[in-house]
Amino acid sequence: MANDRLETLLLENEVITSAQLEQVKNQQKSSGDPLDTCLVKLGVMSEGDLLTVLSRIYDMPAVDLLSFDVDKASVDLLPADVATKSFAIPIRKVGRTLTLAMADPLNLYAIDDIKFIVGLEVQPVVAAESAIKKTIDRFYGTANALNDIMKDMEDGAGVEVVEDADEDDAFGGENDAPVIKYVNSLLAEAVTRRASDIHIEPFEKHIRVRLRQDGALYELPSPPLRMKAPITSRLKLMAELDIAEKRVPQDGRIKILIQNRKIDLRVSTLPVIYGEKIVMRILDQSNLNVNLETFGFQPEALSRFMHAIASPYGMVLVTGPTGSGKTTTLYSAISKINKVDTNIMTAEDPVEYNLAGINQVNVNEAIGLSFAAALKSFLRQDPNIIMVGEIRDLETGAIAVKAALTGHLVLSTLHTNDAPSSVDRLIDMGVAPFLVSSSVNCIVAQRLLRRVCQNCREETEPHEELLKELQLEPERLNGSKIYKAVGCNDCHSTGYKGRTGIYEVFRLSSGVRKMILDRCSTAELKKAAVEEGMLTLRQDSLRKMLLGDTTPEEVLRETAAD
Repeated sequence: MANDRLETLLLENEVITSAQLEQVKNQQKSSGDPLDTCLVKLGVMSEGDLLTVLSRIYDMPAVDLLSFDVDKASVDLLPADVATKSFAIPIRKVGRTLTLAMADPLNLYAIDDIKFIVGLEVQPVVAAESAIKKTIDRFYGTANALNDIMKDMEDGAGVEVVEDADEDDAFGGENDAPVIKYVNSLLAEAVTRRASDIHIEPFEKHIRVRLRQDGALYELPSPPLRMKAPITSRLKLMAELDIAEKRVPQDGRIKILIQNRKIDLRVSTLPVIYGEKIVMRILDQSNLNVNLETFGFQPEALSRFMHAIASPYGMVLVTGPTGSGKTTTLYSAISKINKVDTNIMTAEDPVEYNLAGINQVNVNEAIGLSFAAALKSFLRQDPNIIMVGEIRDLETGAIAVKAALTGHLVLSTLHTNDAPSSVDRLIDMGVAPFLVSSSVNCIVAQRLLRRVCQNCREETEPHEELLKELQLEPERLNGSKIYKAVGCNDCHSTGYKGRTGIYEVFRLSSGVRKMILDRCSTAELKKAAVEEGMLTLRQDSLRKMLLGDTTPEEVLRETAAD
């Protein structure tokens, strides 16, 4: 109902076009996010404009819940299940009147039920559905559930490990055993926070549980030590691993359905001296962003990269450490050039996301299906574009170069610190300089910087030593504001929310190709690239900082001095 009214008003007032609305609804179907979230995420309208529109729809005040000081005592008046069911949350109580933020304040049945439950007069105000969801999670959310479950564990409640049901039903049924409740709540907490990894680490006297959120690890409350074996067994059962084998590493996979989203978990166990460490990589298809324009490329850098991936042949390399977003950049590139008349094949270890219309192969070294073996087979499959997860050795590099020189576009990754040093990396592998010079079109080095939370960031005055360390001249500030991370409920007290990319796009011009043939050093290649307009990682990160996207600490943490 609320979504229908919102759609109608947006069109009637010509706030958005029918084409934009269709794009937003498609995004909503794929991500499962509320309509208002998709409107803001796609940049169709700002959060401020959204609240103005909501206020006009319902002819009542609109509240920005993410900046409103919600009264916890008022929240406690309403049970969590009622708040979740009716998308409503109390935010303030004055006398006998309770102010209630609602996604659909015309839902009179919900208002009457809440009046009866709280025994007060209810004054509805409208708020964005996404903000209500976040506020409900903040006050009633899975973190509280984790604490409650661990209290049950401390009180001596029984522990039972049961066999897993259907793979998509991991969150279904009456899972009463505390260990099952704990594991389910932990997974739900990680998905709610949009974490990328879960770490469960056994030590002598405690179990440490951490989530990797926006690239940094944050600790969660620890379960009792006696839960170590049951938690490990539960996760190994879900991943279909051998629970009796505790001496060797194992890898598995869990598929769950949570919050109406299908989530893939890649599970890795490793024997350590006090048990088995478990790391779970969370792959959420709805979080996959393949829109290159939103990644944080500077316009000139994006233009260079787009020109490289539009080439009919040659090699494009993306470099950076593990977790720097290399695979996502490659996925975005092939999604951009994925057409009916193009045969695209990928070799990955493992395949992280399924992409429609693209032939994806899981590399399996144990059975002899290496990157090199997959590449050899690809060349007999009439490909136009080949993506290789990583060039690790001379054999893979040689075949990739051969493919790039025989009319194929080859995309791959390397592990190097910056773009120019990738040339030396290939040559050190054994690829001849003349082959590197003639096959490689473009090299992109990238990192991910945490975005400073826009809700709680505070302006700060950088001191002289910091500017010197950043290699930033005072005159370059030119009225720009520098922010520091603070921490609030919206960012789980981290001070950061989300990440943005920084990029070093190294296009191999004819001059640079000649320098490679002459075996010039990496420093000389970098100097030539900068003279031809390449932004280094440090320079790009400073631009992001001066725009208020990140902090000086993030710049220094992720980039080296030029």
